Amino acid sequence: MPFPLSAEQKQTAFWLAVWAAFIFLLITLGPVLTPFLAAAIFAYALNPAVDRLDRVRLGRRHTLPRAVSVTVVITLFFAALAAMVLIVVPVLQKEIPLLQAQIPAFLVKTNDLLAPRLRELGLNVRLDSAGIRQLATEQLAASGDAIWSAVLNSARVGGTAVLGWLATLTLIPVVLFYLLLDWPAMLARVARCVPRRYIEPTMGMAREVDTLLAQYLRGQLLVMLVLAVYYSVALGIAGFDVALPVGIITGLLVFIPYLGFGLGLVLALISAVLQFADWSGVIAVAVIYGVGQVLEGFFLTPRLVGERIGLHPLAVIFALLAFGQLFGFVGVLLALPASAVLMVAFRHLQRHYLGSTFYNA
Repeated sequence: MPFPLSAEQKQTAFWLAVWAAFIFLLITLGPVLTPFLAAAIFAYALNPAVDRLDRVRLGRRHTLPRAVSVTVVITLFFAALAAMVLIVVPVLQKEIPLLQAQIPAFLVKTNDLLAPRLRELGLNVRLDSAGIRQLATEQLAASGDAIWSAVLNSARVGGTAVLGWLATLTLIPVVLFYLLLDWPAMLARVARCVPRRYIEPTMGMAREVDTLLAQYLRGQLLVMLVLAVYYSVALGIAGFDVALPVGIITGLLVFIPYLGFGLGLVLALISAVLQFADWSGVIAVAVIYGVGQVLEGFFLTPRLVGERIGLHPLAVIFALLAFGQLFGFVGVLLALPASAVLMVAFRHLQRHYLGSTFYNA
């Protein structure tokens, strides 16, 4: 015979079910929530700047209206993004044709190096421009209908994806404005929803998460800026034509551990092979990126981010992969704040365990 539940237990079970349904709804509506989550992350990062502008006094009694502060901060934020695009895109437009002009010579060198070895294995394949063109023509002639069908399907899917991204990019500034405008009121409403008996520990954990994320984000932004300048200047001194875009890409993507370094290294190596006739470019890339890795790992990250924050690079990588697998692109957006929340929860759980009679008995 089942035990009857008390009124408090019934209420607890009801609210747990409500929260489970709410989380399930969030997972189901993942693609729709992408602009809202992206705007929420930007709002969290930009809110301190808005709060500082709010304290600017206009005369003795009046302060700057929050709507004006939000408008100024959002304008400066998107102006910085636009400036970054305006720096990278013209350089790429100038350098990509130069790299394309060097591809035939690169293919000739590749063919001279690999074709004799392939013939020894019984493979008569030419890896220069004429050979690749002939091979592509034969493949297109053999499977033209299948390729055309695949192209049409890709166009349909790609067109839908482009429209979705355009809608997302249009919504983000609008949602960001309203989130920043009502940010203090929203936090107060969330705090009022927490059961009163749990309000103190909940607010304490929220402050810990806020401190953790603020230190991590500020430190990572400084690391990204320093590395972007370092790689751009170092590659420029070494004579690379694509020094500025490759350096900026490497520095900005260092926020995702090892991805920015790996992608920048690959781009720099490709540029070295296409631009330099000897091994000097490859050696320069190895030296520049080796020094950059040492600079990041032993000086910048410990000093600017700090090991005391506790977000280990492996934990960040795992969070990105795990949340991306579970929730798609929305999960990637949630990975960093979710890993910070889990880290704080784990610390509290560890302290509770170490102070329990189960551990000390």
